[in-house]
Amino acid sequence: MTENLTIRVSTGVGAGQTTLAAFDAALAAAGVCDFNLVQLSSIIPAGSEVQEVKSKEQLQGRHGDVLYCVYARAHASLPGHEAWAGVAWSRHDDGSGAGLFVEHSGPSREQVSTDLTHSLDDLANTRGEPYHPEGRQIAGISCVTLPVCAVVVATFRCAGWKEIGRGR
Repeated sequence: MTENLTIRVSTGVGAGQTTLAAFDAALAAAGVCDFNLVQLSSIIPAGSEVQEVKSKEQLQGRHGDVLYCVYARAHASLPGHEAWAGVAWSRHDDGSGAGLFVEHSGPSREQVSTDLTHSLDDLANTRGEPYHPEGRQIAGISCVTLPVCAVVVATFRCAGWKEIGRGR
């Protein structure tokens, strides 16, 4: 069983002169812009806790540390278009705290919300065991002139390069 793992979920939106700059602005708004992101798949370890937090309550680390996370991001660069991103999670009904994350992006809140629901249902069906939806975070932004990005990020752990070890 994983001890004391708190997974923090935050959201951010941003704009920039490029889609990459908009992504960075959205990461800054979510509180995680100075990390190197390592995207994980969709499994919540047993014994963990998931908390919805503001950006200032996100994991803290040094500039350039590695951040293990699940995230969804969406971009829009044409005026009038929207970018929506969402992360949802469910927990196994056995009380272990084990669970599943799903992440989606799209051009509307409704599409992202529907996709999150369907994916959680399908992941539970694949496993043939009961899971119950526990939470979701969705963020969106409309493009006015500059490219925009919406991000939802669930952070597991950050580590410095010395903790990870030297590459070979």
